[in-house]
Amino acid sequence: MDTYSLLRQIADSWVMLGIFSFFVGACIWAFLPSQAGAREDASMIPLREDVIVDTSDDKTGAKKGPSNG
Repeated sequence: MDTYSLLRQIADSWVMLGIFSFFVGACIWAFLPSQAGAREDASMIPLREDVIVDTSDDKTGAKKGPSNG
C-alpha cells in the first residue's frame, strides 16, 4: 500500500471520528450549567451601548496631536 492510500484511509476513518468527537465535546461544554453566565453575557452583546469618542479637530477628520500642529 502506498503512502497516499494509507493516509487517505486514516483520514477517512480516525480523523473524521476525532473531529466528530471534538464537535460533540464542544457542544456539551457550551451547554453545561457552569457556562450559563457566559451564554447570558454573549446574548447581551447586541444591546451594549458603545461610546464613540470624537478625536478630530474639525469636520475634515484630522486627528488631534503634535503632528497636526
